[in-house]
Amino acid sequence: MNKTFTILLILAVMAAKGQVKISGKVVDNKNKPLRGISVVLKDTYDGATTDSLGNFSFTTSEKGDQVIEITASGFKSFEQKITIAGANITVPVALKEQVTDLKAVVISAGSFEASDKKKGAVLTDIDIVTTPSANGDVTSALKSLPGTQQVGESEGLFVRGGTATESKIFIDGTQVNNFFYSGTPGIAQRGRFNPFLFKGTVFSTGGYSALYGQALSSALILESKDLPEKSEADVGVSVVGVGGGLQHLSKDKKSSWGINANYVNLWLAFNVIKQKQDYFKIPVVFDGDVNFRFKTKGGGMVKFYSYISSTTLGSRTADIDSVVMKDAFTLSNFNQYHNVNWKQPLKNKWKLNVGASYSTNRDNISNEMQNASNVKQVITTPMFYAYKNFDLISTGHFFQNRIMLDKKLSGLSAIRFGTELSISSEKGAYTLYDGTKYSSTVKETMIAGFGESDIYITNALAAKLGVRTEHSQLLDKWNVVPRASLAYQLGKYSSAGFAYGIFYQNPETKYMPSSSLLNFSKATHYILQYQKLTGLQTLRMELFYKKYEDLYKTGYNTNSREVAINNNGTGYAKGFEAFWRDKKTIPTVDYWISYSYLDTKRDFLNFPSLIQPSFAAKHTAAFVFKKFIMKWKTQFNLSYNFASGRPYYRIAYDNVQQKNVFTDMGTTINYNSCSFSVNYLPTIGRKDTKNFAVWVLGINNVFGQKQVYTYNYTNDGSRKEAVTPPSKRFVFIGCFLSFGTDRTQDAINNNL
Repeated sequence: MNKTFTILLILAVMAAKGQVKISGKVVDNKNKPLRGISVVLKDTYDGATTDSLGNFSFTTSEKGDQVIEITASGFKSFEQKITIAGANITVPVALKEQVTDLKAVVISAGSFEASDKKKGAVLTDIDIVTTPSANGDVTSALKSLPGTQQVGESEGLFVRGGTATESKIFIDGTQVNNFFYSGTPGIAQRGRFNPFLFKGTVFSTGGYSALYGQALSSALILESKDLPEKSEADVGVSVVGVGGGLQHLSKDKKSSWGINANYVNLWLAFNVIKQKQDYFKIPVVFDGDVNFRFKTKGGGMVKFYSYISSTTLGSRTADIDSVVMKDAFTLSNFNQYHNVNWKQPLKNKWKLNVGASYSTNRDNISNEMQNASNVKQVITTPMFYAYKNFDLISTGHFFQNRIMLDKKLSGLSAIRFGTELSISSEKGAYTLYDGTKYSSTVKETMIAGFGESDIYITNALAAKLGVRTEHSQLLDKWNVVPRASLAYQLGKYSSAGFAYGIFYQNPETKYMPSSSLLNFSKATHYILQYQKLTGLQTLRMELFYKKYEDLYKTGYNTNSREVAINNNGTGYAKGFEAFWRDKKTIPTVDYWISYSYLDTKRDFLNFPSLIQPSFAAKHTAAFVFKKFIMKWKTQFNLSYNFASGRPYYRIAYDNVQQKNVFTDMGTTINYNSCSFSVNYLPTIGRKDTKNFAVWVLGINNVFGQKQVYTYNYTNDGSRKEAVTPPSKRFVFIGCFLSFGTDRTQDAINNNL
């Protein structure tokens, strides 16, 4: 036994002398030790696991060239060649973090995003239709978010001190002209498009991507849905009209087609709820759309959408300059919009995105003075009465084509670039009381190029850098602008962001053509953001500053006796915004609160000086509350919107001073509106049902709170009248049915 033990001891000593010790320390990119990391000699059984200090150590009898291999979740794979001779080896290791969708910070400064892909989702299509104050309208729902104004006398998005024309709307990458219905002066109109058409929404209140342009303040970017999950049909009946549609999915689930039609007639609603206007032609709207979608080889998708609409209405209101006279306004509108989009993956991680859209909008407007018997009157003393009798035919065409390539780099990093062509034509034909005719045509061709990169340095640090250039044939000028956004992850759920950009915009066509040499108007954005996102809670706070330059000023040229326009306008907007959404604290309750403080002034159009514009309130706030009671199969929705009083002015030309002056000014009362809706879902709880039904009751401005948007003045300024909503409140009742797809779970998931 002693001999055997001696032999074994000698063999062990010889084996130990033949082994080499390999040791080291594993840290991350911040030099913090990593515990529990597996370190192995590739294609062998030799290796170890790091301790709490990141240290590892093991021995091996392998010789020659070998490879140290380390794999760890959340980090890039590590390999290092070593040569094993006789000496011990020390290998220091610094692992690089792997950028992934689940861990990476989201670049979101200046924008609210809602889609299936983004962690920063804010408002979905279900959110839009269940927000009482929105009435199922995309842009009205956005007024419950910070940055937007409660402007009720004119359609559009008024964002961070900007006019409605400073906000542009895009569908599948191309701009939409005339997104809103045409309507009666002094009444804001809703958007034309159904919120269920879209799967993704990006609402940028500033600092938006270089992929888009011609908007000084804001961009609303909408992405249409792909193929439906199943074939389905739907029908709706309400106090304002009827509608229905069909979506058919092919058996191989590679293509689909759909058709929708709606008829709106406000006769019943206006007979129950009396309007301020006397409608001698009740508003009637016919609209319809078709869509076709199919998958291409290689994972691509082609989507075609076509929309057509017609509107007629006529109303009388008391003439502000007279005791007994009336203004009779009639409108006939025709609108069409067509959009085609093709997305196609290419080789080597490249992707092609091609889109084109075409739209036409025609407004036939007539206005005439009528006496108490509703008979047309032509009064030439004073002369301004005569100009209240006119006919206007306005026709606009807009085409846009867009080609973009993007390539995915390592991790989530990517580059994209492309070109854009926009062609527009606006024609106006104006007929005066005596038959005198005036006409004008404004044509514009714009070309643009853009490039942008997403750079993910780590999961905690990312940047979006871009540049855009545009050329206007109308102005015969170029512009080149930078865009940049940064995001840094502060903690597991929180991040900070910064956005910067310069934005240019053409003058509105109503100011063109001009005898003056005009330039683009310009806005520069600076945004700081803090955001905390968990699965069921969202907190966002932003500070912003926006500087306006080269805004358009209008004035009276005493020599030519014409309205002159120049780029001498300036302005600024700065403020603070906060948004809090919570689906966690109270069971089956979803609520959000938003607040905006806005300090803005501008000198543009006929303003005598730098002043707070009449469309901007210093303080705006919104509260939205939704409670779903499964036992009752009912959801209760409440929204409250507030805005501090807005300024109003009467500005007139003073012949003595030969300039515009203020003849009156003031501030409206605060805006308050509480809206309420109830959704009853009778099909919830039924097993294997393929039908879905919802009954809706909605009441706007439940308490009938007085609302004043602004004031209109008589021609001589001696009297003013408040511009108010057409009725104190509005009640909506409807029933909507879907056949073929059970949407019950969507409704439940949105509230639980």
